[in-house]
Order: sequence, then C-alpha cells, then structure tokens
Amino acid sequence: MILEHVLVLSAYLFSIGIYGLITIRNMVRALMCLELILNAFNINFVTFFDFFDNRQLKEDIFSIFVIAIAAAEAAIGLAIVSSIYRNRKSTRINQSNLLNN
Repeated sequence: MILEHVLVLSAYLFSIGIYGLITIRNMVRALMCLELILNAFNINFVTFFDFFDNRQLKEDIFSIFVIAIAAAEAAIGLAIVSSIYRNRKSTRINQSNLLNN
C-alpha cells in the first residue's frame, strides 16, 4: 500500500473517533470511539516504522502492546459502565453524576 492511502485511512478513523467522543453521550459508544482513536494511532505507528525502518521486530512488539492496552482498556471500561448502569440505570454520560449518591 502507498503511504498516503494508509495515512488517509488513519486520519479518517481518527476523525470518526474524535467526532464520536465530542458528540455521543452514551458511555459504550464513547469507549468504541476511543478504540477507533487507538487503532488509528496503531496504524500510523506500524506504517511509519515499516516505511522508514527495515527491522520489523520493534514495530510488531509495540503494536502488540498497543493492542493489549486497548483490550485492557475496553475490559475495564465496560466493567465500569456496567457498574454505573447497575447503580444508576442509565449509560448516558450527562445523566451519571457520580459525586451524588
């Protein structure tokens, strides 16, 4: 693939993620948009290392770390969202004021 095509794809994913974080008020969808941002970063990182460096071991290891952190973030985020839903009966960001009991 050409470098420009991958960068356009990554910018598109990043833009969708940022737009979703700004406009969407559902916590689960906000986590999905955060995952899109992390995936856009991962695509950029692997592409630039592949384009500028011939040693592939570093980019692969870092890419695996990014994927593992994204999976852990999704698991912890969904656990927090399910706990909030159990207590508040809503997953909307503007309705869940955690400081009030």
